[in-house]
Amino acid sequence: MRSRYRIAHRSLYEYDRSVGASFNEARLTPAQAPWQTRLESTIAIDPITWNHRYVDYWGTEVRVFEADRPHRSLEVRATSLVELDATRRPPPGTAGWADLLTPAVRDRFAEFLAQTPATEPPGELAERARSLAGAHDPVRAARAIGEAVHDAVTYRTGVTVVQTTAVEAWDERSGVCQDYAHLVVGALRHVGVPARYVSGYLYPQTDPQVGDTTLGESHAWVEFWSGEWTAHDPTNLADVADRHVTIGTGRDYSDVPPIKGIVAGSHETTLTVTVELTRVA
Repeated sequence: MRSRYRIAHRSLYEYDRSVGASFNEARLTPAQAPWQTRLESTIAIDPITWNHRYVDYWGTEVRVFEADRPHRSLEVRATSLVELDATRRPPPGTAGWADLLTPAVRDRFAEFLAQTPATEPPGELAERARSLAGAHDPVRAARAIGEAVHDAVTYRTGVTVVQTTAVEAWDERSGVCQDYAHLVVGALRHVGVPARYVSGYLYPQTDPQVGDTTLGESHAWVEFWSGEWTAHDPTNLADVADRHVTIGTGRDYSDVPPIKGIVAGSHETTLTVTVELTRVA
């Protein structure tokens, strides 16, 4: 089943005083994949002095830009049209634990097996993951680990921030999608399953009709490798199908933030983000 979505993402940075310049990177362009076709994508920035487009180490398209003159606000508008075809996603691979332990696999996916400060799992979750890995094949274990995190953590905004680690989110037993993703990625790596963090968007209603528009937000989920990369959404305890739009992947959130940058001058910043998703076909 194919579906098309138009995504309008607006980020407005407002400063309490004029800043002399700002330098930023935006990762807001949907990825190209066999199951996801980017039909249109534009990014409008105000103010802007220059910009450049490149693909980073992880394969994510990046727009780097600078506003090299005094300004009190910075607005970034990204608009995309994407077609999804969930039937083109490959089925989960059949690699077993012995396959994942081979030197060839561990070398190929070394970057998605090594922990980062954000993904290092808490001891309790690591022990639970080992138990599940001992009882299931890699695919079933990966999904069971996602279920364990989903059951243990309550979705709650305002408790964590983008710098929150998996250990800190586990201590709170609360967080948002990036925390669920960090916890699951870390637990999977702990038991030897290559795993990566995915950044993108999710249409929140389960059965959107053509013409339906809703307010959403950036979303995060997980992909694990068992002979093929398989996507799983632990926040919603769901497979990734025809409502998830991928922007990019990385080791953790820090590899695929929607926007990051620096400004010249001391200031306080207010950030307002709106994301509007419309099913158009």
